Amino acid sequence: MKTRQFTEAQIIQLLQDAQKGDRSVEELCRDFGCSPASFYAWRKKYGDTTPDEAKRLRHLKKENARLLRIVGQQRLELEGMKEVLAKKR
Repeated sequence: MKTRQFTEAQIIQLLQDAQKGDRSVEELCRDFGCSPASFYAWRKKYGDTTPDEAKRLRHLKKENARLLRIVGQQRLELEGMKEVLAKKR
């Protein structure tokens, strides 16, 4: 079975439509092409965010991962330098 990839904007739009309460979650999911389980997982993940907030959050997560890699590399370099200095003494 082919799986679909939904954009964050589409997911947030679905969540906002569900909050309006005009239609049931099952009907919205059927029209959107996802399962109710996916809907509830998305609701847990995104909550009441807007598309701009979701984009900013994704950018912050990428920046955090990049900074963690830099810190890890620096830690390895410092440990290597300490080993070299210990051998010289």
